[in-house]
Amino acid sequence: MKYLIAGLGNIGTEYAETRHNIGFKIADALASASATTFTTKRYGDIVEAKFRGRTLVLLKPSTYMNLSGNAVAYWMQQEKIPIDRLLVVTDDLALPFGTQRLRMKGSDGGHNGLKSIDQVLGTTSYARLRFGVGADFEKGRQVDYVLANWNWDELKTLQERIDLAVETVQAFATIGGSMAMTKYNQ
Repeated sequence: MKYLIAGLGNIGTEYAETRHNIGFKIADALASASATTFTTKRYGDIVEAKFRGRTLVLLKPSTYMNLSGNAVAYWMQQEKIPIDRLLVVTDDLALPFGTQRLRMKGSDGGHNGLKSIDQVLGTTSYARLRFGVGADFEKGRQVDYVLANWNWDELKTLQERIDLAVETVQAFATIGGSMAMTKYNQ
């Protein structure tokens, strides 16, 4: 059984360690856990990772955040993955740092990557794992905040939070969304 796990972020070394790229970081951790590496293909970097009899097609879109829907739709079609086996991993300003929230559907919450996916897929009924990056910024400075690197305090626990997100993605694919939400939502 195949699942598409789309970790959202922006390409380029200048974005690699930013809060906005947590989706890429979690996708990288999933690939690392399966001892696989990404290959650059159409619309992004992609790899297949195996976990307990499931195939996780990991995608890091190269379309930039605001056009993520193009990459997600293309790889869903290419890999013949139905929408109920799509999980989008993204940052969320509304959640405190390191908090995660798995939902089976929902609004874009002002997130441009989710807006793009909603528009291209024509629905908001797909799973998303939101990773809290906090909201420690002055009014009107959210773009600067999400495109900034993690601070020292965040870096101290970032890896353990990423590891928990990896477990959550794996649970989504093995025990299902509802049980994964019960077990991992904080």
